[in-house]
Amino acid sequence: MLVFLVRRVLGAIVILLVISAITFLLFFAVPGNEVAALSCGKVCTPALMDEIRRGLGLDQPIWQQYLVYLGGIFAGRMIGEKMCEAPCFGYSFVNKQPVFDTVADRLPVTLSLAIGAVVLFLVLGVGLGMLAALRKGKLADKLAMGFALLAGSMQIYVLAPFMLYLFVYSTDLLPRPHYVSFFDNPLDWASGLILPWICLAFIFMAYYARLTRSAMVDVLNEDFIRTVRAKGLSTGQVYFKHAFRGAMSPIATILGLDIAGLFAGAIITETSFSLVGVGQLAVNSVVASDLPMMMGVVMLASAAVVVANIIVDVVYAAIDPRIKVTA
Repeated sequence: MLVFLVRRVLGAIVILLVISAITFLLFFAVPGNEVAALSCGKVCTPALMDEIRRGLGLDQPIWQQYLVYLGGIFAGRMIGEKMCEAPCFGYSFVNKQPVFDTVADRLPVTLSLAIGAVVLFLVLGVGLGMLAALRKGKLADKLAMGFALLAGSMQIYVLAPFMLYLFVYSTDLLPRPHYVSFFDNPLDWASGLILPWICLAFIFMAYYARLTRSAMVDVLNEDFIRTVRAKGLSTGQVYFKHAFRGAMSPIATILGLDIAGLFAGAIITETSFSLVGVGQLAVNSVVASDLPMMMGVVMLASAAVVVANIIVDVVYAAIDPRIKVTA
């Protein structure tokens, strides 16, 4: 297992290096004068633009700029007269603050949104799918899958305004979505994010319900299930101890990708509920052509996807004895 983890971590580092090189070329291969104009603000003179270009290292070859950028992530670097401490992703063109610090300030919002939504849609979706598989072909199965089909047809940008109107503006059943640190007030933290959690859970649980039902139905027809039933085990033991464990592999695969997707694609959700997280930061950086901030957000999203895939590979070995983790 240790050798496997080391190999996967080294592979992840290589992948992130490749992604950083590609995104650097996409974002920073912009002509230096345009980047300098974005950085110097409204009042620019040719002398000031030349000074900014030298301070940003834009007068150097592109490969040298990339090596300096990469070195700054691990060791920090000088940008003009400022020392950007590691991990240095540069300074924002908009607020002139370090990119890493700005992203780190917004990350708890996106992290809280993702964790709460995952717990909620996993419990509801898997539970609904297991119920449908247990009652296969019966009324409960048809109702559960019909509800899943309806929920899966929804979109966040349609469901979010409707839920805000229904639960906040019309009835005051829930507070307006907002973010408070969990460590400051756990109850206020949960109440401020419950509506986005419900919205995401309603949409995501539809797929997990269908996926769980399909996986459970397949596993229940396996030979080893007939064997454990022949040994006299109760329905609960067969269903939860043996069948569900065998059905968890596809669920874990999709869950890992969805968790990464929640980090990388929180733009619509955060914008719909006016939450100031990484998703909204990504939108603002694109609108303002804030290239360093865009690069930092892309690297964060890429790291989330890579880490999620490593976790999924490790979980496979824990939940399914048929899968072996080898060096």
